[in-house]
Amino acid sequence: MTSQETANLTGISRVTVGRLFVLFRRRILLLTDEEPFGGEVEIDESYFGARRVRGKRGRGASGKILAIGILKRGEKVYTNVVGNCSRHELLPIIKGQVLKDAQIYTDGWRAYDGLILNGYKHCRIHHHENEFARGKNHVNGIESFWSYTKRRLAKFNGLQDMYFMLHLKESQWRWNLRVSGFNLYHILLKTFRESPLYT
Repeated sequence: MTSQETANLTGISRVTVGRLFVLFRRRILLLTDEEPFGGEVEIDESYFGARRVRGKRGRGASGKILAIGILKRGEKVYTNVVGNCSRHELLPIIKGQVLKDAQIYTDGWRAYDGLILNGYKHCRIHHHENEFARGKNHVNGIESFWSYTKRRLAKFNGLQDMYFMLHLKESQWRWNLRVSGFNLYHILLKTFRESPLYT
């Protein structure tokens, strides 16, 4: 629920609810598990922001926030905000989050060209050739996460850039826990009882 919906339901002011939601999301940021992944790993980037402007397409889309997602198949996802899709920007994140024995699957974006040279096993899927899956060679898992995250964020009707990372990491946390509703908030509130956060 949005802060306004929660305020309407509880009778607490929207400003107070909004402040509490920020505290919850800051705690989630501290709870995210970001140990490096091995095994089969999918990597993809996604843009978030206003509806695409006519004439602005793909990785050159302006006015949007860019995020990278790294998904260990069948387990967890890791996300981060990046400035651009260059090899210089993406490779250090990949090297910090993916173990050298991993099998990496990506699309055909040229920034991933250096993965083999850095010791990774790397397979590509070429979306620009209308190729979306070839056996185990696909990025359907991470694309499913992006779809889930965008559906969640759409209900907020836009976010301030300063809060985007908090919402992105909340989506990561929810996806990785695979629980919802009361169970999710019970887990979160339990962490406040164990270690209060007063900022």
